[in-house]
Amino acid sequence: MIEKFLPNKLHRTETLKRSLVKTISYRLAILILDFTSIYLFTGQIKVAVGFMLVSNLYTTVAYFYHERIWDKIKWGKISPKNDAGEQAL
Repeated sequence: MIEKFLPNKLHRTETLKRSLVKTISYRLAILILDFTSIYLFTGQIKVAVGFMLVSNLYTTVAYFYHERIWDKIKWGKISPKNDAGEQAL
């Protein structure tokens, strides 16, 4: 079962465009979840929208930089092999 989650291809460096698309798609999902949960707790659309917008502005920026920083960390990544069959650093 866990084999589905293990990498079967070499990891490549993530591009800026990929990080941006991941950030946007994640934030859209979080916007929906934030609005729904705040609305269910308060019953007020204005409160739900306000909290959703404010919290998602700063957390979107934080998530983007978090992803970019983690992409620079070598720990847990599979390095592509060079022609001699050795793993590149």
